[in-house]
Amino acid sequence: MKKKLVSMVLVASMAFGLAACGSSDAGEKSQAAGSDGADAAATSTKEDKTTLNIFMASEPDHLDPALNSAVDGGCLAVNSFEGLMRYNESGTLETACAESYTVSDDGLVYTFTMRDGLTWSNGDALDATDFVYSWKRAASPEVAADYSYLCDIFPGYDSAADNGPIVDTAAFDSAFVASDDGKTLTVTLKAVCPYFLDLCAFPFFFPVDEEVVEPTVTADNPAGTWSLDAGDAFVSNGAYKLESWNHDADMTYVKNDSYWDADSVSVTTLNVMLTSDDVAAYTAYQTGDLDFVDSIPTAEMQTAMQSSEFVVADNLGTYYVGFNYNSDLYNKLGLDEEQAKVFRHALTLLIDRQYIIDNIGQTSQKIATTFIPEGCADGNGGEFKNKDYYSTDYEANVAEAKSLLESIGLYDTASDALTQTVAFTYLTNNSESNVRIAEAIQADLATVGIDMSIEQQEWATFLNTRKNGDFDIAREGWIMDYNDPINMLEMWTTSSGNNDCQFGKDDSKALDWGYYDNLISEIRTEADLAKRAELMHTAEDYLMDTWCVVPIYYYNDPYMVKDYVKGVYCTVEGMKYFYHATIQ
Repeated sequence: MKKKLVSMVLVASMAFGLAACGSSDAGEKSQAAGSDGADAAATSTKEDKTTLNIFMASEPDHLDPALNSAVDGGCLAVNSFEGLMRYNESGTLETACAESYTVSDDGLVYTFTMRDGLTWSNGDALDATDFVYSWKRAASPEVAADYSYLCDIFPGYDSAADNGPIVDTAAFDSAFVASDDGKTLTVTLKAVCPYFLDLCAFPFFFPVDEEVVEPTVTADNPAGTWSLDAGDAFVSNGAYKLESWNHDADMTYVKNDSYWDADSVSVTTLNVMLTSDDVAAYTAYQTGDLDFVDSIPTAEMQTAMQSSEFVVADNLGTYYVGFNYNSDLYNKLGLDEEQAKVFRHALTLLIDRQYIIDNIGQTSQKIATTFIPEGCADGNGGEFKNKDYYSTDYEANVAEAKSLLESIGLYDTASDALTQTVAFTYLTNNSESNVRIAEAIQADLATVGIDMSIEQQEWATFLNTRKNGDFDIAREGWIMDYNDPINMLEMWTTSSGNNDCQFGKDDSKALDWGYYDNLISEIRTEADLAKRAELMHTAEDYLMDTWCVVPIYYYNDPYMVKDYVKGVYCTVEGMKYFYHATIQ
């Protein structure tokens, strides 16, 4: 899942309804708080035990769980919707809308028994038929969800098919069947899927209310307009329901009394600050207007780390840079496809990752030498990572980069200079951490004379520009949706909505991306888990050989939560859960 808008730092101010956050002296307050923030945090208290004020990111791109592909939207989804399964405080899967389940001996058929008395937030009954509707909707080409390729695990569905995703409607329709009374859901898979239950806890597979969604569907908006604002049209089934939404300012979620586990929800109101200015958010946290803040300004990081309220959670994910494979940049430089690959390889080696970690990240991230992060399981009882795709010796890397550039005629070692002008634009969203990383890369490339300009865009605009391939090079990040390498490999198939590098989307290119598509299909159906792990290594090798995917560091997740708040927890996939929080 794409990383949240702000990973650690500041940007341009936006207003928020809570006191002081939108004031003109927000930066000054942030600096002042930094001098004694740890002491202030140690004595913090709160009288209102039912309201939690939180900051996640700026305006979310989607609240429809089928359409969302960002971590911030995912965090909102797991607190307002719920699937068949969920993660508990220990990061372990447990039943949610499903009361229990059974698995056939061959691992292909799952039968879920639904809890009694499930309802939507508007009081309407919810049962297995809602999951059937929702999964078919999420998979439909009309809705065009970025994650629709996840449905390739079901019979009759092929996201890469020439005639559209669903190649056998009858087979696909029979892949998940509700009983006549809606009490059971029977799911049939193409092949053994080690992570299927994880998918059942992932927002793409959350249910939505057909009777609410369908009346809002139009030709221009086949996903419906039901999730574009708060009010009666926005119906969910999780711990909270969306009561109000002041766009680009704040959201208010209130307890959903119809939630099956409502008795365990003691915080009845979530006030969500929406801003791309994490200095303002951090100031609000220091002054007590926020109880949770999901980013920390760079200038405050060292002080924040001394506080008992500072948390660094483990993540499974990689911050990386993505090259557009079909960019016209290479033609302008006179490079053929093989030379373009060498060019990208050289730029990869010019990036000083340790500088980025030490001066911008500051929370002991690790240099990423692979796309799939350290700690990811291989699905066969071991860890997936078994190699490094480049050295962590920066000086040696720079020397190799110059040699590579010289091999394609762009650099002259004798004069230690480029042989022609090399200029392009780097696209990033406008959070300061990401802008500062872009500036660090800009400085690294400038050491050999490369002129990289930086274009900043607001989060939602940025996501769509990148998705449409309107860039040369872009900031990228991916937090795994579940602990299996296929999650970071299948996103690059030709038909994937997450294929930002545009692989396979230009028929004039010599690159045979059909090979990669077929490799992913083979992985999905391989029953021998050792063979499956080998195929996934082959896929990562093929992906990395393009040098379009440039790993920078493996993510971790710094945030702050007041010491009087207990029970907030997160998973290695970056999801934050607030519905079991208490204020003491």
